[in-house]
Amino acid sequence: MKLAPDNLPNDVDLLKQLLLETLAAKDAEIAELKHSVQRLLEQFRLAQQQRFGVSSESHEYQGELFNEAEVTVDEPAELTTDADVSVSPKKRAKRKPLPKYLPREVIIHDISDEDKQCDCCGHQLALMGKDSSEKLKFIPAQISVIEHVRLKYSCKHCETKGTKANIKQAAVPASPIPKSFATPSLLSQLITSKYQYALPLYRQETLFKQHGIELNRKTMADWMMKSAALFKLLYDLLHQNLLTQVVLHADETTLKVINDERVKSYMWVYCSGADGPSIEPRYQGLHNIVLYDYQDGSRAGTCVSRFLATEKAVFNGYLQVDGYAGYHQGSNKLVGCWAHARRKFKEALVAQGKPKAGKVSKADMALSMIAKLYRIETQIQSLSLEERLYFRRTHSRAQLALFKQWLDKSSLQVSKESPLGKAIHYSLNQWSKLSRYTEDSRLNIDNNRAERAVKPFVIGRKNWLFNHNHRGAEASAILYSIIETAKANGLIPFDYIEHCLAQLSHPNCNLNSLLPWCVKLSKT
Repeated sequence: MKLAPDNLPNDVDLLKQLLLETLAAKDAEIAELKHSVQRLLEQFRLAQQQRFGVSSESHEYQGELFNEAEVTVDEPAELTTDADVSVSPKKRAKRKPLPKYLPREVIIHDISDEDKQCDCCGHQLALMGKDSSEKLKFIPAQISVIEHVRLKYSCKHCETKGTKANIKQAAVPASPIPKSFATPSLLSQLITSKYQYALPLYRQETLFKQHGIELNRKTMADWMMKSAALFKLLYDLLHQNLLTQVVLHADETTLKVINDERVKSYMWVYCSGADGPSIEPRYQGLHNIVLYDYQDGSRAGTCVSRFLATEKAVFNGYLQVDGYAGYHQGSNKLVGCWAHARRKFKEALVAQGKPKAGKVSKADMALSMIAKLYRIETQIQSLSLEERLYFRRTHSRAQLALFKQWLDKSSLQVSKESPLGKAIHYSLNQWSKLSRYTEDSRLNIDNNRAERAVKPFVIGRKNWLFNHNHRGAEASAILYSIIETAKANGLIPFDYIEHCLAQLSHPNCNLNSLLPWCVKLSKT
């Protein structure tokens, strides 16, 4: 508010008070503006990083450099310290030999008979050895037609007598999709091309046209739906096995469904075991399963509770997830994800910009303390379950206590609205879940198992962009589940899907024999 000179008081003390009040208001306004500018700068840096920056969340470990005086502690003697790490010289990359089981065509390159004479004395040269090199030849996919001819037989005697003709014929061969020319191998090719290699159906349509085959995307889409319906029984059996596991990982991601009024629909993923066959003790006795779940695109917590509790089984183990509140309806033993906590501090580090020379930021301190937790996990990953639990209870819990102390102190020094404040309060709010991984040696420090499992769907989503309706999304969930579970068990998805489709075509198929850890494939 502007004051006219005539409106100012003549009293000196009143003038001083008015001046101080005006200056205080201006200082508050300037501070608020500076805060707004700082907040905008942080948002801008984060946006720049998300769009143009490197997506890696790795952080260079700084040892004890960032530890404040009140959280200094001696490194446990049993674990390797930074000084113990020896850096070996970088070795030149060596190309791996091509697999021995591949068909081989050997071509001998020899010199002429004239060149087999010694240029010095004219005597015959003797073979002293040979040099070999391997080249990889690619043979394009071959398409062939299988023509089923069913011979008919009739009784000529009955025909001449005028009685009822007795005709016999071989039964119609079992087929995944009756009255179509789709074979298990063709369907497996279509399914893996779309759901494993993210090749949309319209692109596959053009590939078949190159071979002179008219196979439109509408027909292929119908085959996808019918194939998913065949796999539903196997999917349900995998679901029941999943619920018996002691540890599950879960995550969710968005997708676009055209015939859905919501802007965003959601696909859930649940997994157990490891990403692939593993000999680590913590994975022994666990099945490697990856299941996608689509429930009309909803993200409600009831989706979790419905999936984890069926009429045949109820999940009672640990559920490792991110901080989304909806997971509370699925389990009372939630385990947090340190990768999510670390990611928020990484964002805070990016948002604050480059620190002044010689100054260490709080975000760097947090990242270095989290790196210590991961360093312990790296060193105990091959230990027995009892040894892993011992080291976690002694070393990990000690480091967690120090980090909790640092978080409590820093929360009083940093604005809750800043990226760093949000990172600190996220860790504090999730602390009981973040520290729970030390209770059981079969638990992981983070939920990266589920994040890696959902990644193939995210990659595919960038190619096929959307599902037309809920039924298509449900079919996608089933087919993605079969492929990712096959991969997690060391199987080639094409071979596994082809075998399963051939078996599922028969009535009374033995589903247990098709489980990835039980199946016996003819192909190797």
